Amino acid sequence: MSARRRGWLIAGAVLAVVAAAVAWRATRAPAAASAPPPASQVAEATVRLAASDLTRATMQPLARTVAVSGSVQALRTAMVKARIAAELRQLDVREGDTVRAGQVIGRLDDTEAAWRLRQAEDQAASAQAQLTIAERTLANNRVLVTQGFISTNALQTSESNVAAARATLAAAQAAAELARKSVRDAVLTAPIGGQVAQRLAQPGERVGVDARIVEIVDLSALELAAPLAPADVAPLSVGLPATLTVEGLAAPVAGRIARIAPSTQAGTRAVMVYVALDGAPGLRHGLFAQGSVEVARAPARVVPLTAMRTDGARPAVLVVADGRVKRVDVTPGERGLAPFGGTLEPAVAVGDALPEGAVVLRGSVGLLADGTPVTLP
Repeated sequence: MSARRRGWLIAGAVLAVVAAAVAWRATRAPAAASAPPPASQVAEATVRLAASDLTRATMQPLARTVAVSGSVQALRTAMVKARIAAELRQLDVREGDTVRAGQVIGRLDDTEAAWRLRQAEDQAASAQAQLTIAERTLANNRVLVTQGFISTNALQTSESNVAAARATLAAAQAAAELARKSVRDAVLTAPIGGQVAQRLAQPGERVGVDARIVEIVDLSALELAAPLAPADVAPLSVGLPATLTVEGLAAPVAGRIARIAPSTQAGTRAVMVYVALDGAPGLRHGLFAQGSVEVARAPARVVPLTAMRTDGARPAVLVVADGRVKRVDVTPGERGLAPFGGTLEPAVAVGDALPEGAVVLRGSVGLLADGTPVTLP
């Protein structure tokens, strides 16, 4: 190999080594640029809290309550039923109509009842005529027995005939009264004042005895019928106040316990508790309601029940101390209702685990680690 060719080979090898070095530095530079800075140079993320996320642990009147739920029902309801089997000839009311007690709301066909009444009245008239004849015969026989024309046995027979005629007349008159009542029963009247809730038959239908025709409810007095377990009924008594939420109504409805059933229901072993409701617009028979009855009230240091955390080994609440979240273990006490921000909420007593006025995070904040920095509003 000539010296000139050897020199060219050495120069090419040197250039290849230089190119590889440049390429290696180019690939390392982006990796070095993307490497994270030291931990000491990273700022901690701060959670900004809203006013609605915070409350305070303070002494509040804690109301011990018993939960109740059930259907709203009218204290007075009535079902207009057919008292005779007949065709419904007329019905003048529909759902929602207001009726007064004693108002005529419909009529049944009284043709059969009217003919039975006529028949009974004719039988009563015939019995009256038979009684008149028997009494006249008895009067004549009394005169004849004194004159010796007939025997005493004949007189006694006449007296028996009069007694039988009187009994027959009484039976005929009773039958006439029953037929007359059937005619009166063909007229349908409202037994109570209120509103028509259901119309269960239509004119032209033939209804049987005790067939339901119209339901009437009186909305002037309503109550909640709530089945409760015997253990929940023990602290209750007549007169205790209740606060209820009724479906369809925005505002809560107040009430008081009016009655407590003296026995349990068969099958469920539940005890019925009846809560009389104060009048409120929009209340209707059959609506579902739920709420609580206040059993007792006593001051306690409380927090909202939603602020209680159960994700750890012990129940705890999250408080704000020195700008950071601090987890404080607590021993939950009695539960009830307490005012927070002017609104009654489910609350739990925490005793002396939290200082008076401690800033507590509500459950709406979610899970925050102990020591997380926060910013208050």
